[in-house]
Amino acid sequence: MTKVTLYIAASLDGYIARSDGGIDWLSILDTEGEDYGYAAFYDSIDAIVLGSKTYEVGLGFDEWPYPEKKSFVFTHRNLQSDREDIVFVCDTVKQALANIEAQGFENIWLVGGGALINSFLQHSLIDEYIISIIPTILGGGIQLFPPPTPEEKLELISSQQYPTGLLQAHYRRKVKV
Repeated sequence: MTKVTLYIAASLDGYIARSDGGIDWLSILDTEGEDYGYAAFYDSIDAIVLGSKTYEVGLGFDEWPYPEKKSFVFTHRNLQSDREDIVFVCDTVKQALANIEAQGFENIWLVGGGALINSFLQHSLIDEYIISIIPTILGGGIQLFPPPTPEEKLELISSQQYPTGLLQAHYRRKVKV
């Protein structure tokens, strides 16, 4: 059974990036020796799904930020990569997830962005949410849950606060009865 986890950081007012896609405001996370549970989470996943704009942000780093994991990039554009661990997908999210599951991947990290998150939400495909709230108000940008977003009932698994002011909440989607 495949599990999809949205693991993401958002500003206090619910944005995951500036309007231009900038994520420089996440620099508050750069504290010596603190990874906010990232390494353990990364070790727990088999594959990554992300939108094309998030993919392009990743290309801007010195190194590909998702090494040793298969990355499925959702796009309708004709993108190409020399990397063997990157696959471009233009299927619907349900069909793509079925194909990913058929390849044996069980623990999927939904990285972003907002439109792809919304597509997964529309089909109730997100099983768990690990959301790190950054103590910054951006006042605008790319929303974590852009409308129209369907109602989704969640239950808290755990939460943790850090000295930087970051608050991380881990939720599970309530199964509809």
